[in-house]
Amino acid sequence: MRWVGAASGLAVNALVSFSPEPDVDLLYGFPVFGLCVMGGVFAADVVARPSPGRLRVAEVAPRRIRDHLPRLLTAALVTQAVVLTVLLIVAAATGSEDADGRAGRALSVTCPKGTQLLSPWPGPYYAWPTLGGLALGTVACALLLRHVTARRGSDDQRRTSVRAAVGAWGVVVTAPLFAVSLTMGAAVLSMSCAGGMKSVALWGLAVTALTSALTASHCLGVLLLPQAYIKARP
Repeated sequence: MRWVGAASGLAVNALVSFSPEPDVDLLYGFPVFGLCVMGGVFAADVVARPSPGRLRVAEVAPRRIRDHLPRLLTAALVTQAVVLTVLLIVAAATGSEDADGRAGRALSVTCPKGTQLLSPWPGPYYAWPTLGGLALGTVACALLLRHVTARRGSDDQRRTSVRAAVGAWGVVVTAPLFAVSLTMGAAVLSMSCAGGMKSVALWGLAVTALTSALTASHCLGVLLLPQAYIKARP
């Protein structure tokens, strides 16, 4: 079902256009893919039935979502979600009109030799679909984790579904973060001034882009093959 969800996400993105502009359409595509995968995880969890066994007496203890989460991956994704939000806020606050008069799509920089207008820039026009997708994906993931944790079944089954859900949410976080940091980095690289601050910003954005790309690759593996990570340290 997870593979069906992933295939459905790719198919929806290929067949449905969410915006006439390819870059904005891509920003909508990330959460659509993640939500389709979460839908596949939910469907697999509903269809699956715990295998019958002998009646056992055990101590009753409430199940907690955090007991099944991959701690390191979750912490990394939460951190990157915060970084993505901060970058989008900064980009929205510094965005200017581009050469065609479209608000928030360029970065205006005043240098000794004159004013530079750098675009594209992930200002408000690009920030809203990204933040909206992040919020929707986060809510969907939280609801799915609650459902998976509450259902009957083995701990391994729950861990498998939880990891797949977290992996899907990871794509919703890391893919836009890579796109935003790469776009901002390209704009900063084009600046003809800014001195040391330019170098600091470039290094920070480069590290962010690389980290998000590596994390996105890991999340794809987790959401498609969560069983491979069950024995790994959470």
